[in-house]
Formats: sequence, structure tokens, C-alpha cells
Amino acid sequence: MNYNKKSVKDIDVNGKKVLLRCDFNVPQDKATRAITDDKRIRAALPTIQYLLDNGAAVICCSHLGKPKKVENFREVLTLAPVAKRLGELLNMDVIFATDTIGEDAKAKAAALKPGQILLLENTRFDPREEKNDPEFAKELASMAEIFVSDAFGTVHRAHASTAGVAAYLPAVSGMLIQKELEIMGGALANPKRPFVAILGGAKVSDKLGVINNLLEKADTIIIGGGMAYTFKKAMGYSIGKSLLDEEKIDYCRDMMAKAKEKGVNLLLPVDNMTAPEFADVEPQYSEDGNIPDDQMGMDIGPKSIALFSEAVKDAGTVVWNGPMGVFEFDHFNKGTVAMAQALADSNAITIIGGGDSAAAAKKFGFADKITHISTGGGASLEFLEGKELPGVACLLDK
Repeated sequence: MNYNKKSVKDIDVNGKKVLLRCDFNVPQDKATRAITDDKRIRAALPTIQYLLDNGAAVICCSHLGKPKKVENFREVLTLAPVAKRLGELLNMDVIFATDTIGEDAKAKAAALKPGQILLLENTRFDPREEKNDPEFAKELASMAEIFVSDAFGTVHRAHASTAGVAAYLPAVSGMLIQKELEIMGGALANPKRPFVAILGGAKVSDKLGVINNLLEKADTIIIGGGMAYTFKKAMGYSIGKSLLDEEKIDYCRDMMAKAKEKGVNLLLPVDNMTAPEFADVEPQYSEDGNIPDDQMGMDIGPKSIALFSEAVKDAGTVVWNGPMGVFEFDHFNKGTVAMAQALADSNAITIIGGGDSAAAAKKFGFADKITHISTGGGASLEFLEGKELPGVACLLDK
């Protein structure tokens, strides 16, 4: 995939109407609908401000939640509270359209002047959005002259507002996506070496494509979390009641053989912290890699922490996706905290691929010491798999 895409700074937006795809899928209080975390709105501000400062009329669009699964979704999942919060953050009026491509949206878009901003109602209120329906995409595009994509968390989805509109408008990236493409794309296309990838999380099946792709690129791959136990089982260790992807045992053997053949250093836990059940209880220590039949692996042990941290110390690039253990439990967060610490202490370009590892880095106070924390969980995973992302592929090449 080509990561070298035109950004909003490569085109003239002065006097133009710009359709800006944001990620305003913010968490809200179930009872009051108040926004409980506005960081996704704040993340859109640099691109919005740039467009406004450079004479564009900005038409924002976004999805919020999954209307198909919610009763009275028009009240519950309206973007009206987002318009209010965005206005507060920009210190200006944000005009709100009560529909997405209906009369209200079109009238307000037509009347919009340079330096003004309009937010359309939730794109998913129209079922054609998720089907990437050409007619819906065309109607959405008809309100603007340029499309700017800045919702990295949705670029792995071929929806009308993420990819479809690019068939009708010149399409470029906003600053959020530009940063993702420069840093993550750069790390995958031309990493500073040694390139170390740390993969955790529950299941091997979730990371099949990622492991396969990174075996072509990385110098060292570290595997922790629940997925490590299937690898350990494939090596002949006893894993007790630990998580196991039974059907992936042969796959793990193939991956280990492939790593050996390619000269990739594949590191697995050599010791584990265990518990008799999935609970935040006093840990038992399993020091030889075998886990007793009545125990389940919950975190990596101190020898594994030392081994993994040593591999990170001299790296040039580190990409991390997935925790080392059940970090939500205080008794089993040591491995994940240690990996976050190792990245923070490293002189490498350090990248966290969204999701749980991003949550862990923030929770334990390491976020500001990481080069880049991706804004998209699913999108960054597909990025690491080497898949083509529809919402990026549709942008103009430099």
C-alpha cells in the first residue's frame, strides 16, 4: 500500500467548501448523554482550525455508535451534543444540521461561508452509509468541493463517508491521518533497525495476519499475553487452564519455523504469573515455562520481563500491540507496565497500535514518553497486517 498521500497542506482550500470526515464517536453517559471523554473531538481541532484559518467553509461529518442496535437511536445517538462541545472548544458557533443529506443539511451547506463550520447529523442514521452506497456518497459529496479524511479509526471500513465520497471529490488526508501514515507507514516501509514488534492480547487468531506480515519485516518479535500459551503448547509445554487456540497449534509451529528460516528472533515468555481462576487474586509463580494443571497463565514473569526489556533496549523501532497479561487486574499488570516502561526508556521510535496497549500506556502514565500512539485500534491492526485500508487507498497520491 502506498502511504505517500496528499494532505490538506498540499492543496488550496481558500474559498472552498470542504467535507471533513472526523471521528466524533465519543463515549457518553447513558442516562444524561453527556460526553464523558472529548479527546476524539480535541484530536480533530488542528485540521479544523487549519481549514478555518485558510479560508475554507468546513462541513464535518461523523458516525456515532451503532444505530441498528439502539432503540430510539435518533435521540440517543444524535451528534447535537458533539456540535455543542466542538463549539465550546473552537470558541465559535458550530451550525448543526438535523439530517445528513436531507433538506436541512443541504440548505445549511449551501449557505455556509468561508470561516464557518457545519456538523451534519450522524452518517449512520442512513443505512446506505455502511453499505458504501454510491447514491448516498454522491449526495454527501454534492455539498462540497474537496474531501478531507481525518478519522483514522474508520479508514479500514469502506463506508460512504470514509471512502465512497472520494469517487466524486478530490480526496486528501487531514493532519491526524497524515501523522499515522508518516509514522506507522514509515515504521513498516522503512524502519530504523533493529525493528522489534511486541504482540500481546488474548487470541492468536486475532493476530494471524499481523504475525505473518511482521515476520517479513521485523528483526525480533516478542509474543506475550494470552496468545503466547498456544505457542507454548505448540512447543510441548504444559499450559494448565490457560487460554488456548486449539486450532492454531499447527499455525504456531509454522510461524516458529518461518521465524527460524528468516532469521527473526521470536521471543516467548520463559516464566509466568498464574492463578487458579480468572480473578484478581494473589499470583502463583511458574518459573520453568510449564504451568500446573490447576492454574492459568495471567501475566509474564520477572525473567520474561528482563528478556523482553533487553530486546527493546537497543531497538531502533518498536511497535507494540496488545498487553502482556490481564493488566486490568492489579496483581497481573506487571508485565504490561514493564513493557510500557521499556518503551518509555528506549531511544527508539516507539509506536503503540491503539486498543488495550494504548489504554495501558495512558493508565500507567507513559503516554507522553511514546513517540506515537495510534488513534485507531482496528485500523492500526489492519495497518500492521499490511492490508489495504479503503479510507487511505482512496486519497490522492503525492
